Amino acid sequence: MELTGQLSAGGFNGGAGLGIPLAPFRLLQRAMTAAPLAFMATLGVMLFRPPDLEFYHLDRVAFGALLLLVALRALALRQPLWFVRPVTWPMFGLFVLSLMGVLAEPYVPEQWSVFAAKWVVPFALYHVAEMVFQDDASLRQFETFCLIVLGYLCVIAVAFLAGARPLIFPRYILDPSLGIHADRARGPFLQAVANGVTLIMLGLVALNAYRRGRLRGVAAVFFLIALPLAVLATKTRAVWLSFAGAVAFLFLSSGNLRVRRACLRVAALGMVGLLGAVSFQGSREALLERAEERSPVDFRISLYRAGWNMFLEKPFLGWGTHSMEAELARRMDDFRQESFVFHNSYLEVVVEHGLMGLALYMWVLFDLFRAGRVAHVGRVQALRLGFIDIHFRALWPVLVAVYAVNACFVVMNYQFVNGLLFAVAGMLSAWSRMAAGERQAC
Repeated sequence: MELTGQLSAGGFNGGAGLGIPLAPFRLLQRAMTAAPLAFMATLGVMLFRPPDLEFYHLDRVAFGALLLLVALRALALRQPLWFVRPVTWPMFGLFVLSLMGVLAEPYVPEQWSVFAAKWVVPFALYHVAEMVFQDDASLRQFETFCLIVLGYLCVIAVAFLAGARPLIFPRYILDPSLGIHADRARGPFLQAVANGVTLIMLGLVALNAYRRGRLRGVAAVFFLIALPLAVLATKTRAVWLSFAGAVAFLFLSSGNLRVRRACLRVAALGMVGLLGAVSFQGSREALLERAEERSPVDFRISLYRAGWNMFLEKPFLGWGTHSMEAELARRMDDFRQESFVFHNSYLEVVVEHGLMGLALYMWVLFDLFRAGRVAHVGRVQALRLGFIDIHFRALWPVLVAVYAVNACFVVMNYQFVNGLLFAVAGMLSAWSRMAAGERQAC
C-alpha cells in the first residue's frame, strides 16, 4: 500500500465531517510522505553548515525537525518508535557514557556539539533511515543525492588542486581562519581527512552504481577521472593509503568484472593524474613537501605517548571529557596550541571512557561490518531495493574499513561523515529484516 493511502487510512481525513479545516492536515500529510527528502535535506544542511555563529544551530534545527516529522509519520503509520537492532545497544552505551561526561560541565556549548556529532546524530539517523528508506524509490533518491554530493566534492577538490579558486563554493572553504588544513582540499568540512573519507565512501557508492549500469557515459568518465584527482588534492597520507588499499582490494577480490575494470581504470587514471600534477613545479613541490613532512608525525607521536600514559593511570573508568582535555593540555606544554585532541578515535575513547568505552566502540564497528550480512536472500529481495542489493554487501565492508582505518588518524566527530555511514547501515538493516521476513514467508 502506498504511503499516502496509509496516511489517509490512518485518520487524516477524519475531520471532514466535524468541520475541521483539512488544509493543515493535508500539508502535514504531504510533508510526511516526503520524509526521505527531509532526511537528505538534513544531511545537506550538516554538510554545508556555515561557520557563522548566527547560523551555528541551523543543523540542529533541521535535525530536530526531521525527528519530529519521522515521529509523526510513525504514529500515523502505527510504526514502533523504539526498536533494537545490532548497533543499538553499543551505541546507546556510548551515548550514555558521553552524556555523563557532558553533564559534568553542561554550560560548554562545544562539548554538546561534539557529543551530538559523535553519538546523537549517527545513533538517530541509523534508526530513522531504517524507518524511512524501505522502498526502491526512496533508495534511488538517496543514491542520487550521494552522487550529487560526490560530484560537488570532486569539482571543488580538483579546482583547489588546479588553483581555480573562483570555482570553490561556499567561499568560507578558503578562509584560513576557519577550521584547519587551509592549504589542502578540505571541502565544506574544513578538514582534509573528513573530506577524503567522504570522497572514498561516496566513491564506493558510485562504483556500485557503475556496476549496476546506472552510472554510465559521460558521468561515469567524469567520476573515473575526477575521484582520484580529488583524493590526491586532499594531500593527506592516510586518505591516499586507504584509497589505494580499497581500490587494490576490490580489484583483487571482487568477482564482478565491471568492478575490477573500474578499479583498474581508476588506478591508471590516478597515476596519470599524479604524473600530470607533478609535472607542474608548484603542485610538485607541494605534494613532495606533504609526503616528506615530519612535524605532524612527531607531534602525533607525542600525543599518542601522552594518551597512552593517561590510559595506564586510569584504564577502567577513564578521565572523563573535561578532565581528559585539561590533563592532555598539561602534558603537552612543550607545544603551543589552543586545544589538543588525540587525532585517534580509539585512543580518545579509551582515555575518556576507559576499557568499557573502547569495548563498546569496537562492538559498534563489529556490528557495522556485519550490517550487510543475511542468512538467506530470496529471489525478490536480490532484485529489489535499489543500490542496497546483494552485491552491495561486497563493497560495504570496504566502506566501513575506510572509516575505521582513518579513525586511527583523526577523531571522527564529523556529523555528516558519521550520519552518512550509519544511515546506509540502517538501510542495510531494513533490507536484512525484509529478507528474513521473506524467508519466513516462504
